[in-house]
Amino acid sequence: MNIVDIVILGILQGITEFLPVSSSGHLVLAQYMLGIESPGNTLEILFHIGTLFSVIYVFNKDIKSIVISLNEKPTQELVMYIITATIPAVIIGLTFKSHIINLFSSIVPVGYALLLTGAILALSINFKNKNKPLSYLYSLLIGLAQAMAIIPGISRSGATISISMLLGIPPKEAARFSFLISIPVIIGAGLLGFLELESYDLLTPKLIITAILTSFMVGTLSLKLLLKILEVGRFYFFGVYCFIAGIVAVLS
Repeated sequence: MNIVDIVILGILQGITEFLPVSSSGHLVLAQYMLGIESPGNTLEILFHIGTLFSVIYVFNKDIKSIVISLNEKPTQELVMYIITATIPAVIIGLTFKSHIINLFSSIVPVGYALLLTGAILALSINFKNKNKPLSYLYSLLIGLAQAMAIIPGISRSGATISISMLLGIPPKEAARFSFLISIPVIIGAGLLGFLELESYDLLTPKLIITAILTSFMVGTLSLKLLLKILEVGRFYFFGVYCFIAGIVAVLS
């Protein structure tokens, strides 16, 4: 894999990690339709480090606020909500890991998953903002939605933000919580993947800088774009794209 392929995959990761169109699903699509080989665990880890930095950068004020006010009850509750929402992804990811890996070997299941993502996003047009606060039950439900996104083709941001809005949580707060709960999941998946690497020979300075910088820069722009789209209430637009991508994948 040359540097151009790394940049292309980094751009793809940066765009699809945050926009509700499924980064893992598009990785499979890229492999089958564009002839781009799988980046392997090494590059996937580096791409996720880049997008993790994007979340930290965009939500740096929220993260600083949490750290500074950890001794306050509202912040402690938020931290517990984040932990609650993280548990389902950990359990499902570790329990069904081998089965999930097999889903990356075929484009058709990804197509059906994209169709499901499209349906979820399309339904979000009817979700009403009821200014509902987070709770342990809501956190668990949002966490289950995040866990389902382990399946390639199910968008993590699409599933978590949509279920939050369905529960009546304001879009801005839904996005904030969605990306805060992504931090421990991305870190955990990255550490697990790093420990499973059979060789570290590919971790050259050029590879590390290119992969992380590309996914970080594009990821930051994509995340800011998504937040703007949520502000104007056009989240469901991405459902149209997912429907088209899903149909193409199923018929391929």
